[in-house]
Parts: sequence; structure tokens; C-alpha cells
Amino acid sequence: MVELAGIIILGILAQWVAWKFKIPAILPLILIGLLVGPIAAEFINDDGSKWIEPIWNGKKGLFPGEGLFYFVSLAISIILFEGGLTLKRSEIRTVGPVITKLITVGAAVTFFGAAVLAHYLFDLSWDLCFLFSGLIIVTGPTVITPILRNIPLKRDVSTVLKWEGILIDPIGALVAVLVFEFIFVGGEVGFTKTALIEFGKIVLFGTTFGFTFAHALVFAINKKFIPHYLLNVVSLSVVLLVFIESEIFAHESGLLAVVVMGMVIGNSKLDNIKELLYFKESLSVLLISILFILLSANINYDDLMLLYRWETLALFLTVVFVIRPLAVFVSAHGSKLKTNEKIFISWVGPRGIVAAGIASLFGSKLSAEHVVGAEYITPLVFMIVLGTVLLNATTARLFAKASGVFLTKSEGILIIGASKVSRLIAQYLIDNGRHVVLVDSNQNNVNEAEKLGIEAHTENIYSDTLKDNVEFNDIGYLLALTGNADINKYAVEKFGAQFGEHGSFRLASKTELENGSISPEDGVFTLSDDFNNLIQVTENYPTIHELPVKDLASYQNALDTIKTDKDQIPLFLKTSKDYIHVIPSLDEDLEKEIDAKSKLVYLGKRTT
Repeated sequence: MVELAGIIILGILAQWVAWKFKIPAILPLILIGLLVGPIAAEFINDDGSKWIEPIWNGKKGLFPGEGLFYFVSLAISIILFEGGLTLKRSEIRTVGPVITKLITVGAAVTFFGAAVLAHYLFDLSWDLCFLFSGLIIVTGPTVITPILRNIPLKRDVSTVLKWEGILIDPIGALVAVLVFEFIFVGGEVGFTKTALIEFGKIVLFGTTFGFTFAHALVFAINKKFIPHYLLNVVSLSVVLLVFIESEIFAHESGLLAVVVMGMVIGNSKLDNIKELLYFKESLSVLLISILFILLSANINYDDLMLLYRWETLALFLTVVFVIRPLAVFVSAHGSKLKTNEKIFISWVGPRGIVAAGIASLFGSKLSAEHVVGAEYITPLVFMIVLGTVLLNATTARLFAKASGVFLTKSEGILIIGASKVSRLIAQYLIDNGRHVVLVDSNQNNVNEAEKLGIEAHTENIYSDTLKDNVEFNDIGYLLALTGNADINKYAVEKFGAQFGEHGSFRLASKTELENGSISPEDGVFTLSDDFNNLIQVTENYPTIHELPVKDLASYQNALDTIKTDKDQIPLFLKTSKDYIHVIPSLDEDLEKEIDAKSKLVYLGKRTT
């Protein structure tokens, strides 16, 4: 009981440490596991026992017999299912040729390059080498996102790294699963026609069960056959059912089945997909916290000593400094990415949770089958995972500055609310060279924005998902323009520090405007109009105009004239350098702001 409670407590503590210091959670999790496992046994406890013993050894331990293997299998199945949920066909089509090549051509370069390297350095069989290389092609959002979130990068660079991590996660897991299954059936019957038939059965049953049960679950949810309060737990039980059933019909096909199931559900028309993702994400955090302390603790000191040779360093350095850059430069050939951007993308390639988890699972299974060299799989993959995470977490910021991809000026604009007036303002700002992102919980508003080519996201600002979007690294302004004054205030208070580096502005409520209780210092977008006024003017005159103002006097006269017309609303002051000021944010000393080419930007009826 003490060991089990300790694992959960230490796991959540590691997650908190990772959040606090903005590092991937896998780093403290594995280090804690090594400390309470092989390090404690070798250097701390006189009797050579571990503080946490994952396998029952007659005196202590958590899992008797193959219990640990069963737990790891089920936990990995849930984690892979969540990974499959995030893989969208539309994203593969739209993320761009560089990312598409990275998850195909780049993955192939790593797959074959690392296999050749492992074979000649460690003299492992080719099947084990390909298993190792299949495992390390996976980066994953859980290791990439914390690094990118802490570093403001040029948008193209952060986009490539983010989407590579998301898309390669289930793809890499699928490759590793297929390689393992081929090894396993080959080890039993030899690489013959029979082995190919067994492998075909695994692929057939895995894809069939995953595809069939996914559609059945989507149908049941959409037809309201499952009550809302049981939605998440029923989904979880179906995932476990698919894993077990597939294993019964074709041994080792369960992981393939859950990946396929997740991919099918993630691409289906399911109203509750976000709710399902949130639940699976929370469950995955808990399972990952437990899993990696257990797996790290289960490693023996003798396993770690297998790496105490020069070949280990050669393998790591070649993977990081030769194979990863080769994969990136081949994938980015002919793209618009600059050389310094390709170099930085090559540098940031931390391996993630899926690699470490599946390596432990497969390594243990192959070792139990007495496959020669299988004892190298887990420590080698853990070495790559720990090494790349440590390297990238500690040097990514410095390397970003040295390579010139560090974003020194955040000029992007985040607009909360995607109503017609927000879309109109966003279009004007985009036409003036600004990166604009709209966020709204109303899917119809988001759809209308996307039809205009405006980047828009369906998000609830009361959740934390907005903060996790690394593609918002260049955002320096926040405009809260919804019809709800409380939401506008909340958005500025919650996200102002992160996205409003140069200014956070909100719409005032009708009450604030009527009683005159607001001032420019309150961070309001306009001192004279609320959301209803903006919408009314937009409906009647959906156009934004520019009025030249050459000095302070002409600016003030134009502003006074526009304010007296209920069909005109002043928005921005645009200077000669295309720098756009929100009107209430202007300093009292406007002499320094206005120049001969300045323009007053307003919404509504064209002034005469």
C-alpha cells in the first residue's frame, strides 16, 4: 500500500515540478524512478533492495508474476488510444509539405539510419535494430510542447515542431507495434510463409476490431444510447474491451487495434470528442505518472551498466547530430524554411513517452522469450529519451537565440470573440501585415472566420487549452471583443500577462459607458461604444476606412467629428511605419505618435 501510494504521490509531484520549471514531465518521472529503483538498490540500501519494487520477489513488490506486464499493456493501450484521437486527416492535408515529409521521409531516414547504426555498434540482430529505430522516430507533444511554450519562436518553426510531435506520435507507435509483431511471430515460427500469415492476422484483426468498435461507439454516442455521465467511463471500458478481444483473436494485435480505434473516432463526426479528449488526457497524465516511475524503477543496475561503453555515446551523438539533421534537411529540401530554421528544427528532437513506454513493454516481453540482445532495447531507448530531453530542455532557448529563430518582437494579435465585427477588424489587421488569431466557443463564428481565411480556433476561455497553443508564441496584443462584459474582463485578467505583452484591451459594458466609470487606464478598446453599438454599425456599414491625419490638430478634429456620428466608431491610429495603436492606449503626448503619413482608422459610414 505504501509503495502504491508513494508512486502516485511522486508521480503527481513530478508532473508539478515539470509544470513549474517548464520541462517535459518525462524527465523528472524517469529520474525519480531510477532513484527509487536501481540507484537505491545499488548505492543506498545495504541489502540491495529497491525502495519501490515493481515485481513481487517473495518479500515485497507490487505485481506478482506477469502482473506488471499486464498493467503496462493496458496503460499503454489507453495512452496510444488518446494519441490516435489527436490524429486528424485534415491536419495531415493542411500542415504543409515539410511536416508531411518529416513524418514520412524523415521518419524513414531515422528508421533505417538508426537501425544500421545500432547493428554495427552493438552487434544486435537486424530485427531488434529495426525495433529500436522504430521506437526512437517518435517525438511527441508531451515533450515538445513544454519546450516550445517556454521559447518564443518564429511561427513557421514552432508550427513545424508542434505538428511533427502530434502527428508522429501515433504513426511512430504504429510502426513500432508492427515491427514488434513481426519480430514476435518470426521468433516463434521463423521468418517464413507462416510468419507472414501470422503477421497478416495481427494486422487484419487489429485494424478490423479497431475500425468496427470505433464506429459502433460513435454510433452509440451520437444516438444518445449512452447517458452523458457514463460517456467517459463507457469509452474507457470499450477501449479495454477492444484491446482484450483483439488479443484473444490474434496475440499482440491489441495495441494496433486501439491506435486504429482512436484514429477512427478522432476523425468521426462526434459531438463529444473534446470532452472525451479531456477525460483521456487526464487519465493519461495519471497513468504516465505511475507508468514511468514503475518502468524506471524496474530497470536493474546491470541493465544500466550495459550502456557503460563508448558505443553508447557514439550512438547518441550520431542520432542527435547526424541522423536527425539529415532527416530534417531531406524533408525540408525545396521548402521556404531558411537554413538557420532547419538547423534549429534539427536540434530540437526530444523522444517522448510513447518511445519509453513501448520500449519497456516490448523489451520485457522479448527478454521473457529469451530473444538474444533484447536486454539492450529498454536501456538504449531510455538513454535516447533522457539524453535528448535533457539536451533540448537545457539548451533550446540559447540555441534559438544563437541560430536566429528566437522571436524578439511579438506583434501578433489575439482577438477573443469571432463575431462579424471581430472578423472585420481581423481582416483589416491581416491586410496590414499582422498575424491575427480569433478565438470563440461558437463553432459557427469560427467557421465563418475560416471561410474568410482568418485563423480561428474553437476554444472555451475558461479552460487552460488556450495557454498550451505554442503557435501563439508571436502574440503580443489581446483584444477581448465578445458580447459578454464578464467574459471580456476574465479574458484580460487570465490571458493578459501571456498574450498582452504590449497591451490588453476589452469592450466596456453598457453600464460602464453610461456612468462614466471607465478610463484609458482600464484597458478598454473604445471609450464610447459597447458590443451592441459595434454590431449595429457593422451591420449597417461593414467597412473599415482610413482618414489621413498629418498632425495633432487634424487628428483631434477628425476624432471629434467621427465621435459625433453614431454610424462611425474610431478604432486605431496607424502611423507611417504601419504601427497600429488602439485609440484609448495612446499617450497624452501624441506629438511623438503622429507623423505626416498617419491615418485615423474607423469603422462605419465613410466620412465626407
